[in-house]
Amino acid sequence: MTQNSIGSVALLDFEQPVAEVERQIAALEASGGAASDEMATLRATHTTVLEKTYRELTPWQTVRVARHPARPQTLDYVDLICRDFCPLHGDRRFADDPAIVTGFARLGAFKVLLVGHQKGRTTPERIACRFGCANPEGYRKALLKMRLAEKFRLPIVTLVDTPGAYPGIDSEQRGQAEAIAVNLREMSRMRTPIVSIIIGEGGSGGALGIAVSDRVAMMENAWYSVISPEGCAAILWKEANERTNPQAAKALALTAKDNLANGLVDAVIREPVGGAHRNPRAASQAVQAWIVEQLTHLTRMDTETLLAQRYEKFRRIGAPR
Repeated sequence: MTQNSIGSVALLDFEQPVAEVERQIAALEASGGAASDEMATLRATHTTVLEKTYRELTPWQTVRVARHPARPQTLDYVDLICRDFCPLHGDRRFADDPAIVTGFARLGAFKVLLVGHQKGRTTPERIACRFGCANPEGYRKALLKMRLAEKFRLPIVTLVDTPGAYPGIDSEQRGQAEAIAVNLREMSRMRTPIVSIIIGEGGSGGALGIAVSDRVAMMENAWYSVISPEGCAAILWKEANERTNPQAAKALALTAKDNLANGLVDAVIREPVGGAHRNPRAASQAVQAWIVEQLTHLTRMDTETLLAQRYEKFRRIGAPR
């Protein structure tokens, strides 16, 4: 993915002020005024309006941004910040799940194992990946490769982007809950550094199944919660609609700012103006910088200190601050 130009991304309904400025820019370009002072003024106005719009996002609007079809996914980050990526497939039990990507890579000065959710871009890809909802074989694949990384003393980097684990009957029959529970247990005592970033959606156990880490960060316009707003609305109000979804999103305190304030994540990674989907390259550079900074610190720790701090980190969640 490359940087998007003005007017090249799908606009969300709350971005109408931005759309109006973009229409004016397009009209001026069509009339041959691309290099005029008026164009410079319009472009400055476009940036200002975009900044204001994204500075005032509601929790529900944040969810909408996290789901934007052009938002960078795991394989986009692989292309933008990783070198020598070597994909690894299969769980040695049932199948290979395309909803979870795993592989060795070079990231900055580090050799790492990368694990991440993948939603897909085209309709066939999205159907195959179930829009990022992994089956139990996906979580078992992730754990199998994490153990390989532990064996070779390589740090693990996970990118979370899922509305939740796949809830189908087949998944339940193959042990969905058990697979996630085993990942939580094993990641908590993995003898190698682990860092995680919620790059889009972070829903329930489907997200946590690859996010028990020494350091957890969220992209500025991501969400992370025990349940999706629609699922929460369906439970509390018996229906998920335009009225109840925003109420649920607010009640869940699912934004990056809320999660940081509540001690559930360690950092928020700033996104380019207008969201990561408008400038994937800049977003990926911010992601890489955070990962490299954390691994530089964590790889200098002895293993016992690393494990003790990871244990204390999760024990502190929910305790009075």
